Amino acid sequence: MSKTPPTEPGRWLVLVASLPTEDPAARMRMLRTLESLGAAVMREGAYLLPDTPNCRQGLEHLAEYIGKGAGVAQVLQVAPLSERQQSAFRGLFDRTARYAELVKIVESLKVGFGIADPSAIARVLNKQRREFDAVSALDFFPNEMQAHARDKISAAEVAVRKLLFPEHAQDQASPEEPLLRRVWATRRPPWADRLACAWLIRRFIDPEGSVLWIDKAQPCPPDAVGFAFEGARFGNSASQVTFEVMLQRFGVAKNPALARIGAIVHSLEVRESPVPEAAGVQTLLQGAARRSANENELLAEAEKTFDLLYEAYFEAPKK
Repeated sequence: MSKTPPTEPGRWLVLVASLPTEDPAARMRMLRTLESLGAAVMREGAYLLPDTPNCRQGLEHLAEYIGKGAGVAQVLQVAPLSERQQSAFRGLFDRTARYAELVKIVESLKVGFGIADPSAIARVLNKQRREFDAVSALDFFPNEMQAHARDKISAAEVAVRKLLFPEHAQDQASPEEPLLRRVWATRRPPWADRLACAWLIRRFIDPEGSVLWIDKAQPCPPDAVGFAFEGARFGNSASQVTFEVMLQRFGVAKNPALARIGAIVHSLEVRESPVPEAAGVQTLLQGAARRSANENELLAEAEKTFDLLYEAYFEAPKK
């Protein structure tokens, strides 16, 4: 039995593949998989990746998929013949230009500070953060430009957060403790209020924070910020669900788009004061729950719904 050669720094993997032209679906899947792996195109049918365990596993699985169909694929380990060729290979994975474009967009947002609606700026900034995460996840050779882009985005997030939540609003939520880059914990099972709160946190309150799902009998970790369960730091009031409470505590209850989403969440949780859109949102969340294997996947799907609601309800500030 042949032994798989070990991964080696400086070596590369090349997928050489050929698929029949009458199977465009298989070809599209191959190309999408290669894109998700961050592969570079050397020529038609030849794709390059650094020799790492993850890249090797991804290419081997793809080659197996191609082979099970009517195509032919081989994964080769190759070594450059010279330093010049090595540099050329690395150049195919240079993400500097993409980071520079992100920095350019983030810098341009500063023009609107104090003029445009902060929530509108936050929406664009959140998109840039997601783009940065996607690019950096496939940046096999990070350089100072990656760190520069990360710093610019983080600084802009802090500035926009101050615009969204004035000091007095932050004081209401936390007189001593900052709520940035925190773990936010809530209980299973996730439904409208908990999902909406998690979306609010990740989009507006703490974009670099993370959400932790805990069981009913499991205590909330002492360093986590609890929300949407009995005894949590942020919970229901006598007349409001947690999402509405958080809008009040962070000073954004007057944001029309967020207020309308709050009304939908209230209707789904309390079943009072019916909101026309609530039935449609409920259907979308039920569909998301059925196609999701865990809470994080469900949150990712639910975030798409709440993002679209915010886009639909958002009104540009009048000049």
